[in-house]
This record gives sequence, structure tokens and C-alpha cells, in this order.
Amino acid sequence: MVQNAREAVAAPIAAVVEKPKLETRAGPVGSIVFMGLLGVGVAFTAYGLQSDVAGAGTALALAPLLLLGLSLLIALGFEFVNGFHDTANAVATVIYTHSLPPMVAVVWSGVWNFVGVLVSSGAVAFGIVSLLPVELILQVGSDAGFAMVFSLLIAAILWNLGTWYFGLPASSSHTLIGSIIGVGLANELMHRGGSATSGVDWSQAAKVGQSLLMSPLIGAVAAGLLLVVLKFVVANPKLYRAPEGLRPPPWWIRGVLVLTCTGVSFAHGSNDGQKGMGLIMLILIGIVPTAYALNRAVPDSYVPEFLALSHVVGQALLEKSEGAKEFDGDPRPAVTDFIRTRQPGPDTLAATAKLVGEIAGTIEKTGSLAHIPVTKTQNVRNDMYLLDEAMRRLEKLGQPVFDERTRKEIGGYRKALGNATRFIPTWVKVAVAIALGLGTMVGWRRIVVTVGEKIGKQHLTYGQGASAELVAMSTIAAADMYGLPVSTTHVLSSGVAGTMAANGSGLQWSTIRNLAMAWVLTLPAAVLLSGSLFFVFHQMIAH
Repeated sequence: MVQNAREAVAAPIAAVVEKPKLETRAGPVGSIVFMGLLGVGVAFTAYGLQSDVAGAGTALALAPLLLLGLSLLIALGFEFVNGFHDTANAVATVIYTHSLPPMVAVVWSGVWNFVGVLVSSGAVAFGIVSLLPVELILQVGSDAGFAMVFSLLIAAILWNLGTWYFGLPASSSHTLIGSIIGVGLANELMHRGGSATSGVDWSQAAKVGQSLLMSPLIGAVAAGLLLVVLKFVVANPKLYRAPEGLRPPPWWIRGVLVLTCTGVSFAHGSNDGQKGMGLIMLILIGIVPTAYALNRAVPDSYVPEFLALSHVVGQALLEKSEGAKEFDGDPRPAVTDFIRTRQPGPDTLAATAKLVGEIAGTIEKTGSLAHIPVTKTQNVRNDMYLLDEAMRRLEKLGQPVFDERTRKEIGGYRKALGNATRFIPTWVKVAVAIALGLGTMVGWRRIVVTVGEKIGKQHLTYGQGASAELVAMSTIAAADMYGLPVSTTHVLSSGVAGTMAANGSGLQWSTIRNLAMAWVLTLPAAVLLSGSLFFVFHQMIAH
């Protein structure tokens, strides 16, 4: 076996290597199908929105309706650009190994991106939202709230379009995180006397940033090692040679490559598609709070369970407070101050306990979330979000110290808060899925060429493509399970580079330098761009 492996490693590259024909167009039938799917998406979005608004017993005037339409257009535009910006991550390997014709690969990837979005959990969506300044989330329907959403989305779209134009596989996740940090910094500099750190949850940003920064390292090392192991396990020389002419690979190799392409497409949809969902929910909460501030579809069992947990958690917090005395007055300023400073004061626990009781009292009076008066819906949602954020930060500080049973009950209470405020309607998932899926079918050639031709000095082999795709698929799926955004682009492009290095195929260092520069510059560029846009939009609205 070792001898066979050595022969596989030393196998010569095919003398005749033809590039795939990327100029193939969809044709009139494809264009009709594309426009038909776009029309279905628009119609379903409008129907879902109208049903939710009518079900909440409210109606939209012309001005809010136009603002909502513009906001959704920008948010879905981000997902559309994300689609064609990141398509190369899934299809470059199957195209350059001639496993699938270019247009078939792109459509196939689009379908599985669509499916991935539909079955996503939503954890990544709200992980992204939690990075935003708390005061802007609580006031998302204000002028500053809309300036925030518009700024970060437009900044992310502009940077993605710019890197796409130059054929650079930059990370959409990296871009969006940078845009969010830029808005947080700008908001704090404008309103907190220059103390910028309280405008961004740096601990949460560091957690997300770590997953993004580790992506290229994981991709390069893991894909390179996988290729080396593969050579010793599957010692078939054909697997490590470049394709001969335009002939597709043997059926079993082709099956592996198509399977990994499918997996990356699905994982990309389930992870990247959620980023737009969270922002769309902020938009809906800001413009139509009566329909979207609270999840009115929770089961009947929700209220008694929530009330029981509220009693236990409220008592536990009060017992740990100084003097174990009930808080006198409005608890919200004290809780908000704790979130802003990240330092608990003498009244923090008592105020938090009182807020737990007030929320429980409101829900007990109405009997269900669906029956909370429309005038109180936004306030209840804000109180729940404020409380959940305060308890998350208390847990992180490790104070007060609770016994194991109380910690579990607090965890159950926080989950109940999330069930009431962190939900995604089906039509939002469908709209994002269609935007991302259709986006994969447009403008994909630029970055496909970079990944397929400009990273290594030799043509991509079957084994290299399968190794890079398998690592990308596994990494993204794992990140999705833990609710972390991860860069599909970084994992895949660095994975291709890792396999080229492991195979001794050589690297085109000019491309590697450009990719590294895009990786390094994306975060500061997005921070600067979104922060500047937020300042401009805020000043325009203020005047």
C-alpha cells in the first residue's frame, strides 16, 4: 500500500488540461425560470407579511409601508450579493474537475443553498444581532435604529461588491461583523463622550471574531492533512491527477465531488442565510412591532411554565441581593446601567428580580402572549430582551453563585425568554432562501476563476477538490451547531491552498497575498465604512 501511495503522489499531471467553459449562458428558458422564482418569492413575502399584520389586528400606513419595502429590499439585496459572492466556494471544485457543467453546478448549488436556509435553526441569526448596541436594539424603531440597520447592510453590500469585482474571495461574514462593530463604535463615540468600548460587546465580538479568524487556518491545515491521509488510504493515481481534457472523472470520484459540493452549499445556506434573517427581524420589529415584537405562536403550555420559572428565578435573585430587599422604583434604569457598565451595582440583583416579576405579572394578566395589548407589545419585548441580556452577563461574571438546580432553572427561564422574542416566521426564511439561492446563479464566474485557477500553479485535482470541500462542509456544519458565524470563503479558498502545498503543486503567491490582504483589510474597512455611513445617516435624520 505504501508503494502504491508513493506512485500516486508521484503520478504525473495530465499533459492536456482544458479549462472549463465558463461562458455558458442560461438561455431564455433559464431566464424565465429565474424571473418566475423571483416573482414567487416577492408574492410569498407580500402574502406572509400581510397575513401577519392582519392577524395582529393592525394596518400599515403608506409611509411605514414604503420604509418597510425599502428596508426589506436592502436586507434581501445583501443576501443576494452574498449568494453570488460565495457561490465559488461550493462550485469551483466540481467545475474545474469537470464533475458538473458550470450552469448545472451553479443551479445545483442554488437549490441546496435554498434548502439549507429553510432548515436552519436561527441560532446564528440572533448571535449576530446580539453584537449590536443594546440601546439601538431596544429602540430599533427609532431614527437611530433605522440608521443602524441601513448603515451596516449598505456597508456590507458595498464591500462585497468591491471584492467580487476584483475576483477576491473575501468573507461576507467577516464583512457583516465589521459593519456591526463600526456602527457600535460610531454610536458610542457620538453619544458616550468618547468611551467607545461600551458601545460594542467585545466579549461576544471576540467569540465571533475568533471563529472567523481561525477559518483560514483550519481550512489550510485540515485540507492539507486530509489530502495526505487520503493518498495513503486510497492509493488510486487517477484521484491525484488533473482531469484529462474535458472528460468527467470516474463515477465514484464524481459522486464524492458532487456530494461535497452539495454539502458545502447546504452548510453555506444554513449558516450564511441566517445573518440576513436576524437583521430582517430587527426591521420588522422596528416598523411593525405589534406583529413581530413577540412570538404569538407559542403553545398554550408556555404561560404556566413561564410563570413558574419566573417565580423561582425572581426569588433566587432577590435572595442573593444586598439585604434581600425588594427594589423600590422602576428597575429598568438600574438593569440598563449594569448592561452598559458590565459592573453589577448594589441594586442590580434586586432590580433584575423586580423586572422578572413585572414581566410575569403582565403575561399573567393577559393569559397569553397573543393577548398582550398592542400598545404594550414593544415594551414587553424590550423588557424581555433587557432581562435576558442582563442575566447572560451575570452568568458570564459568575456572580452571584447559584446551586446546580437554580442554574438549570435560570437556563430554562432564559430559553423561555428566547422563545418569546427570538423567532423567525416561515415567509422570512423563504424570502432569504430565494434571495440567496437566486444570488448563487448570478455573477459567479469572477471568483470561480480565482479559486479554480489562480491559487495553485497546477490544475486542481480530484483529491484536492474533495479534500477542500469536505473540510469546508464539516467546519461550517459544526459552526452552525454552535450558533457561530464562520467564513465559507476563508475555509474553502485556504483549503485549496493547503492541498496545493501538501501536493507540492506550488502556490501563486500574488493571489495568496491578495487573499491575505482582503482577509486583513475586510474588518477595518467594514468598520470604517459602516461607522461613517451611520454618522452620515444619523445626521441626515437629525436634521
